[in-house]
Amino acid sequence: MNIHIENVNLQSTSGPNHFASKLITYMSKFGDSFDIQIDPDVRLCFIETSRQGFDHVPLFQRLDGIYFNVTQAYKVQNTNIQRTYEKADGVIFQSNFNKELITRYFGKHDNSIILHNGADMEFINNSKPLEASTLNKYENIWCCASSWRPHKRLSENIRYFLEHSSPLDCLVVCGEVDKEIIKDKRIFYVGNLNIKQLISLYKRSAYFIHLAWLDHCPNVVVDARASGCQIICSSTGGTKEIAGPDAIIIEEEAWDFKPLDLYNPPKLYFDKKLNNVHDISYNMGTVAQEYHNFMEKSQCRSR
Repeated sequence: MNIHIENVNLQSTSGPNHFASKLITYMSKFGDSFDIQIDPDVRLCFIETSRQGFDHVPLFQRLDGIYFNVTQAYKVQNTNIQRTYEKADGVIFQSNFNKELITRYFGKHDNSIILHNGADMEFINNSKPLEASTLNKYENIWCCASSWRPHKRLSENIRYFLEHSSPLDCLVVCGEVDKEIIKDKRIFYVGNLNIKQLISLYKRSAYFIHLAWLDHCPNVVVDARASGCQIICSSTGGTKEIAGPDAIIIEEEAWDFKPLDLYNPPKLYFDKKLNNVHDISYNMGTVAQEYHNFMEKSQCRSR
């Protein structure tokens, strides 16, 4: 198949764009192409499409969530996403949580599949752990990485680290922050890192903290788990689905899927923990094959 991918920026290292790069790499190994100079057999849009033309070509939508923040015009923000959803020949949800959320707001789609994000195991296996003399005096490295919006709960990540680490542990915080949340000699704020640097850090780390509220299927968690980190995350959202059976899951109140103030997340109580019942494969080769199979099967169906 020749596939046109829409609404991605392959120069960006953000989660969805990084995933698009991995998807192109692995689907190309199966003989698929991504040549924009040639008419597509199928179109794959990330979240939504505004493209005109090619209406005769099967359209697939990859969804990583919708808007429900009451402090924003979430219904307006969802308008084109829902329009794409209703137009799409097939919908790919990133997690079970993602599917339940979207079908509650948009209704059931008659051709959908849940495909969790995957990690580039070839790249990870060929990457070396980070060499940084600053870290050599510590027994365990903890890390976290995100675009730090309020619901990502960086302050809770730091609080968990300070309450559960030993004096010989340190925390590396990746991603731009407005200010150092807490100044501590064991906490290093390193700003934005590229994918190669992140993977090297993950491979040096024992723990990856991602206590975000109502996250969907974060690529950073998939990559950190695949690099050997034990994941610490919230019970809400879809993160636990890809965190691994050894993950530390902090239990919090279940969400009823009604619109809420997303940027005002509740405080976590770290003594409430759950065993993780999910053990999802994170190999990008498998994920890419499932993308191919779903689009190929649906393409035949739409003819």
